[in-house]
Amino acid sequence: MKSLPQSCTQCFEEFKTSLEDLRVFTQSSKSHPLSDAQTRELIINFEVAHELALKVITKYFEKEKKGPFSGSRDATVEAFHADLIDDGKGWLDMIIDRIQYNPVYPINTQKEFINNIINKYIRLLNRFEDKMEKELY
Repeated sequence: MKSLPQSCTQCFEEFKTSLEDLRVFTQSSKSHPLSDAQTRELIINFEVAHELALKVITKYFEKEKKGPFSGSRDATVEAFHADLIDDGKGWLDMIIDRIQYNPVYPINTQKEFINNIINKYIRLLNRFEDKMEKELY
């Protein structure tokens, strides 16, 4: 049986749940050093939250009869122009960091990536949540 596509609001609710999970990990990292397993969990939670944010953006633009976009960069740029996000460069940095952080490649970017998640990207995702809350409800 074919399921109905998710609405923008349903995607946003999933994003909020994922963002709350990410907040727990970032708060925990501020009180004590993360173990290797916790570090991996933080990265996974960040990637899920970011993917869901991009899904919310895509669904929002579908509702507005805009798109489709060729990728996350195009959707991010359009979201910046539509004032859904307030720091286009920061969001593009998120995409670049996710591409660069890949355990398959020998370049060790994990420490910087973790630092960016905890000190920069969580704030961007929080502001996106606030903006979409106003936009959707």
